[in-house]
Amino acid sequence: MTENQTSETLEILYQDKFFIAINKPSGLLVHRSPIDKYETKFAMQIVRDQIGKYVYPIHRLDKATSGVLIFALHHDVANSFMEMFSDGQVDKTYIAITRGHTPQDGFIDHPLTQMLDTKEEKLAGVTKEPTEALTYFKRLDIVTLPYFVDRYPQTRYSLVKLNPKTGKKHQLRRHLKHISHHIVGDTKHGRGEHNKFFREKFAVNRLLLHAYMISFIHPVTSDNIVIKASFDENFIKLFDEFGWDKDI
Repeated sequence: MTENQTSETLEILYQDKFFIAINKPSGLLVHRSPIDKYETKFAMQIVRDQIGKYVYPIHRLDKATSGVLIFALHHDVANSFMEMFSDGQVDKTYIAITRGHTPQDGFIDHPLTQMLDTKEEKLAGVTKEPTEALTYFKRLDIVTLPYFVDRYPQTRYSLVKLNPKTGKKHQLRRHLKHISHHIVGDTKHGRGEHNKFFREKFAVNRLLLHAYMISFIHPVTSDNIVIKASFDENFIKLFDEFGWDKDI
C-alpha cells in the first residue's frame, strides 16, 4: 500500500464494467475541494484504492449529505453520465428530516443564484443571476415532541421525500429554507436551536439529508438501473424514536 492509500472501504451498491455506485457516509468529501482544503480523506480516493481502478466523478453530494454516489470507470462513460445529469435524464430521490409539519406535498419553484466556492471568486466579483431551480416534495410522516425548542411548548418535525428537478448547489437545503421547513442538522441554511436539540437529545450531529435512490437508463447497455442506499445509524435511531417506517 502506498503512502497515499487507505485501508478504509465504502459500501458498494452497484458495479459493472462501466461505473460503480457507493453509499457515501455523511462527513466525507467526494474529492478535493477549496471548501475544505485541510481535509485528507475523499470518497474518490477511497473507492479508487478499494477497487484498484481510477474512477471519474460525474456528480457530487455535499460533504454532509449521505447516500448514492456514482463514479464512472472510463472517461467516455463519465462524459455520457454528465450529459444525462445535465439533461435531466437521471431521477434522484432524497430523504430529509425537516423542521415543522410540511404540507402533504408540493412543488418548490424558486430560482437560485450560484454559490461561490472560494474567496478568490468572491473577491473577483464572480456572480450570476438567479436561474431556475425546481424541487418536488412529499411528506412521508410527522412527529410532535413535548419539548420547548423554539417559542412553543411542543416541537414538530417531518420526514420528507425530495425529488430535485434541477441541480443547483445546496438546492434542497436552500429550497427547504425558502419554505421555512429547514433540514435538521444544516449548519449553513438551517436553524441552530433545532440542530442543538438533536445533538443534545438524540446525540445526532449530522445533516439529516440522504440521497436515497437514483434511477436512469444505463448509458452503455440501455438497461433500467435503480440504485438505493440504506440509512445510517443516525437515521435508523430517529426512525425508531419517532415510530417511523424504515421501508420507504
